[in-house]
Amino acid sequence: MADRAKEKREARLSRHLRIRKKVKGTPERPRLVVYRSLEHIYAQVIDDTIGHTLVSASTIDSEVRKMLAGANKKKTEEAQIVGRVVAERAKNAGIRKVVFDRGGRKYHGRIKALADAAREAGLEF
Repeated sequence: MADRAKEKREARLSRHLRIRKKVKGTPERPRLVVYRSLEHIYAQVIDDTIGHTLVSASTIDSEVRKMLAGANKKKTEEAQIVGRVVAERAKNAGIRKVVFDRGGRKYHGRIKALADAAREAGLEF
């Protein structure tokens, strides 16, 4: 790994750990975690008191894959779909309020698109 890439990765992990010190998921208000790779985006709603994932959605999810099939969508559009799906699943599980964990990434681009779509679909954070 090149020095610059290694520095960027370490800086993101450092930001993520700094955020995680403050952001805790409770049964009343679980944590909505977003992980972004180069190709996919993943979202999970986690109760940190018991360490369980309550609901999740990602671009590799079969239900989301069906929504993405056919049309070539941009990555931000895919993130919006994942945000809507995770919000719907959370509402079905009785979750209305969450705390947002952006995983050390900037609140920009795909992260912002997923968060905005989840808010529009009914999650509060």
